Amino acid sequence: MIVGLGNDLVDIRRIEKSLERFGARFLARVFTEGEQARAGARAATAQGRAAFYAKRFAAKEAAAKALGTGIGDHAWFTDLEVGSLASGQPVLSFHGRAARTLAALVPAGHRPVIHLTMSDEYPLAQAVVILSAEPRVIG
Repeated sequence: MIVGLGNDLVDIRRIEKSLERFGARFLARVFTEGEQARAGARAATAQGRAAFYAKRFAAKEAAAKALGTGIGDHAWFTDLEVGSLASGQPVLSFHGRAARTLAALVPAGHRPVIHLTMSDEYPLAQAVVILSAEPRVIG
């Protein structure tokens, strides 16, 4: 069953400006160390780096919307982390406050399942998050 749905659209140029203006301070406030390390390994150009971060920014905003809270007391940017499987499929992990908020949405006897898709076409980046709950299988 679906327990949350979120969507977000980000102007990559806005992220470019934040990176130029605030640099490491912006990165530390919004992205985990793991996300920052992956950006360094995957994005060769300034525009590619901004697109990488913009997609993840959109994913975090979409996740917070799916939680029904937005970014704030119940989920902060660094409570949400975007990684990927070996296949390249993006995965979203919830930590701290975001994990507790997600757990409160999931009915007893169920486990959360997080679905994420991200896309970009300069100057826009977009992400959709679907939060669902599946019955726990015992045995």
